[in-house]
Order: sequence, then C-alpha cells, then structure tokens
Amino acid sequence: MEPLQNILKRFSSLQSRSNHPEDWLDHYFEHPLVKELVARHPEINRDILERAVSKIYQAVREEEACRACPGLDRCPNLIRGHRAHLTWTGVYIEAPLKACEKWEAYEQQKKRQKLIQSHFIPKQIFEADFETIEQDAGRADAIEAVLRFCLTVEPGRPGSKGIYLYGPFGVGKSYIMGAAAKELAKRDIHSLMVYTPDFFREMKDSIQDRSLQEKLNVLKQVPVLILDDIGAETLSPWTRDEVLSPILQHRMNENLPTLYTSNYDYDLLEEHLGYSEKGGIEQMKAKRIMERIRHYTEIYAVKGPNRR
Repeated sequence: MEPLQNILKRFSSLQSRSNHPEDWLDHYFEHPLVKELVARHPEINRDILERAVSKIYQAVREEEACRACPGLDRCPNLIRGHRAHLTWTGVYIEAPLKACEKWEAYEQQKKRQKLIQSHFIPKQIFEADFETIEQDAGRADAIEAVLRFCLTVEPGRPGSKGIYLYGPFGVGKSYIMGAAAKELAKRDIHSLMVYTPDFFREMKDSIQDRSLQEKLNVLKQVPVLILDDIGAETLSPWTRDEVLSPILQHRMNENLPTLYTSNYDYDLLEEHLGYSEKGGIEQMKAKRIMERIRHYTEIYAVKGPNRR
C-alpha cells in the first residue's frame, strides 16, 4: 500500500525531470480510463484534466495494478482491495474508491466464518497442503481426485460434482479436505468447512437467537461447502428435513459442489439418515437426501493406518 503523499511526490518529481511535461501528461490523458470518461462527458476539457491530474494518476496506476493483480495479500493499491474510479460531478473529476471482487469475496468469507461458529476445525487440518501430504497407496486415488477437483471446479456451472471420502477413523479424510480448502483459495474460490455434528447442534441453538435462516443461507450459498464427518451427528427428523435437506437441495439447484467426509459409505449413510431419535425408519426421506449426494459426488475410499 502506497501513501498518497508518496504518489504526489513521485508525480511532482517525474514532472520536474521531464523535458516535455506535456508528453508525460498526455501519456495519462490518453489512457482508456480517461478517454472513456471524456467520451461520456464531452464538456471535460484539457484544463479540467490538468486540475485533476493527481486523481487521474492514481486511477490509471491502480487500474494497471489490478490488471496484473498479485493477489489480495500483496495488493499495491492505496487501499488494499480497492481501486480509484474516475467520475465526473459536473464541475470537477473525482476518483472514489471501489472494492474489487477479491475484497468483496474476502469480506463475505469473514462474515461466513463469524456467523458459523462450528466452522472451527483443528488448526492442523488447515495447515495441510497437497505438496507435503503423504500419498500412500490407501489414499492416493482420493488425494488425486480432490486435487483434480480443486484445479478444475467452477462453482455455479452445470456438472460441478463434489467428492465423497469415506473410511475409518484417523486415516486423514479431514486432512485432505483441509488441503482442498487451501488449494481452492489459491484460485480465489471460497469454501467453508464445518464439523457436521457441531454444526447441527449449533443450528438447534440458533432457533433461540433467530439466526437460523441466516446461517442456513451461508451454507446454501458458499461456492464450495465441506461437510466434515457427516453421519457422526445425533440425527433428528428436524435436522435432517429442515437443515440438511434444504441446504443440499439449494446447492443442487445452483450447481454448487459439496465435499464430504464420513465413516460411512453411501449405503450406511442412507441407513443412518433413515433413523430418527424416536426409533422410526423414514427411508423415503433418507433416499431423497442420498439422491442429492450420490448423483452429485464421486466416492472414494480412504484407507491406511490411524494417524491420530
């Protein structure tokens, strides 16, 4: 981030050293941003442009920086994640700041994480990385599939299938998904990973503080949702029918992929979803949910020793 004072000093220095200051100004006044503004407002003349040269300089510089964006963390603009846009007030040129898409996505992610408390997964999970993760025979296919998903997925487009990883405790399913979250971030694709048993408990508590619908919307709309350890929760008809089912239905309709980890394969998860706390079996409701999982994920077994 460069202070405005430094920008103005450099501008003055360059102008004073130039043998042809008019040529230097023309370089900026002929920039597409300025030409577009003048085309919309023909009353803007050379004198007006010269009075606004510092604003024009900032807008042009930040536009060029955004075209070669190095990422939000290394944003060189005056205000991180923002750039100046030239506007005409009818009297003079202004350069208000507007947030870029990366900043807006970053803010949305912060809001999601603040709202959904159960997104907190053990720190070591989010330290996972595909470059260092051990690819033994029992996990190689699963790791390759998840990495391929991360490199190619386009949330919102038809055909964006998720991944379903299943296997015994401690074989690294959650660790693989932590690496996925980091890899997706490299492509500016936001994800949210929730520990499913805690999430369902949190949803029950949300009825009291009236935040239930807002939290459901977060999981419905996040580009990639990761449901960790699905099947480990104590299930009730309400959590199945009023929480899980609407989330998966919306994501299916909007072509938003979901990733899962579980100790159960498809058939065992369907059996789990068919039971209620009262002991009844509701197979049709379980089958409806499983249709949204089976047909919109690719399934991989994860095997190996317990790494915990």
